[in-house]
Amino acid sequence: MSLEPNTPLPNSLQKPLSRFYEYLRSEKGLSLHTQRNYKQQLETMAEHLVTLGLKDWRQVDAAWVRQLASKGMRDGMKASSIATRLSSLRSFFDFLVLRGEITANPAKGVSAPRKQRPLPKNLDVDEVGQLLDVNEDDPLSIRDRAMMEVMYGAGLRLAELVGINLKDVLSRQGEIRVIGKGDKERKAPFSGLAKEWVDKWLRVRGELASPGEDALFVSKLGTRISHRSVQRRMEEWGKKQSVASHISPHKL
Repeated sequence: MSLEPNTPLPNSLQKPLSRFYEYLRSEKGLSLHTQRNYKQQLETMAEHLVTLGLKDWRQVDAAWVRQLASKGMRDGMKASSIATRLSSLRSFFDFLVLRGEITANPAKGVSAPRKQRPLPKNLDVDEVGQLLDVNEDDPLSIRDRAMMEVMYGAGLRLAELVGINLKDVLSRQGEIRVIGKGDKERKAPFSGLAKEWVDKWLRVRGELASPGEDALFVSKLGTRISHRSVQRRMEEWGKKQSVASHISPHKL
C-alpha cells in the first residue's frame, strides 16, 4: 500500500514526508502497521498546519507544535493520544535534522499533558459560539470576544494574552508577537475570527484606554487587564450564556 499523502499538500511539505516514509520502510524496517500510524499522525498535523498558513516544515517552531497540542485538547483527545502525536512529530523532525534539512527539532521542547491529570472538559464548537454571542454595541463585550477569539485561535496562555501590546499585532504578517515562559518571544498565527474581532475592538478601544496605554486589552479603568479580570469575565459569560457552571481560559 502506498504511503503517499492522501490529501494533496504543497511539495515543500509532501516531499519531506515521502522521504520519511521511505526511511521508515527501507532503513528502519518498521512494520506496515507502524508506518501507517506515522502516516496518519503526520498527515493530520500537516493538514492542520496548512490551514494555519504553513508552507514549509522549516517554518515550524515550538509555538506551532504547542498549537497542535492545544488543538488536540480542544478536540477532546486523550493525553496519551496527544503524546503519540507529538512522538510522531519528534521522530519526523529528528529525521529532518539527520538529513540536514533543519538545524533543530522544534518538537523536543513541547511536552504532552500529564497522563495522570485528566484535562478539563473543553468547550465544543457550538458552546464556544454560544459563549461568544455578544452585544456589539458594548465595548467591553467586544473586548471579551476579541480576547477569547485570540486565545482560542492561537492557543495562547493567559499570561501571553494579557501581555500583548498594540505593537505586537502584526496584521499584515498574520501574526501576533507574544512573550512566553522564560521571557522568550514567539509569534502566534493571527487570522480569521481573531483578526476580525481584534479589528472591531481596536475601533472602540479608545473609549476605554487611558492615554499612552500600550496594552492591547485594557480594563474599564483604562489600564492593562489583569489575569484575574479575564478569568472573572469568562466565568460571568459562562453563567450568563448557561454554557457551563465554570468557564476558565483553560477550557479555550
